[in-house]
Amino acid sequence: MSVEIKNYDQKMKKTLDAVKANNASVRAGRANAAVLDRITVDYYGVATPIQQVASISTPDPRTLAIQPWDRSLLKPIEKAIQTSDLGIHPQNDGVVIRLAFPQLTEERRRELTKQVRKYGEEGKVAIRNIRRDAMDAIKKGVKASELTEDDQKQMEKELQELTEKRCKDVDDITAAKEKELMAV
Repeated sequence: MSVEIKNYDQKMKKTLDAVKANNASVRAGRANAAVLDRITVDYYGVATPIQQVASISTPDPRTLAIQPWDRSLLKPIEKAIQTSDLGIHPQNDGVVIRLAFPQLTEERRRELTKQVRKYGEEGKVAIRNIRRDAMDAIKKGVKASELTEDDQKQMEKELQELTEKRCKDVDDITAAKEKELMAV
């Protein structure tokens, strides 16, 4: 039955990866292609991530250059970026779309910090939901006489320790991103 706890640990690790991915998409004042991860463009009727229809480069620390493989996508990519929550105005020169990342204002830093905290809280809720599912499975095992009450208590203790560890990991990830955002 301890194998099952490992399965739940794997689910919790996937939640940590999701929190990291969400944090990577929050820009911290310098150019990072990960900010485009959630932006999709209509490509022949299919919502497609920008990375799959263009090459993305960073010519300097504060600029992203997006060069679509199909020039007809310049306008749709530009529009998708404008309608996103990036807060950056794209510059289209007919071949390449450039995104210039300005220095973050104090107000914008605070907004982004709130967003990062929200991602962290969502991650912790997901981890607690995984714990609840595991607890339910343990209780079913006891009812079906597959586990003893001592096994139940030991597994619940292990599960609680694992949950606390993973929630602390989420807090650490969130704190590191907040520190990155607030650094001037």
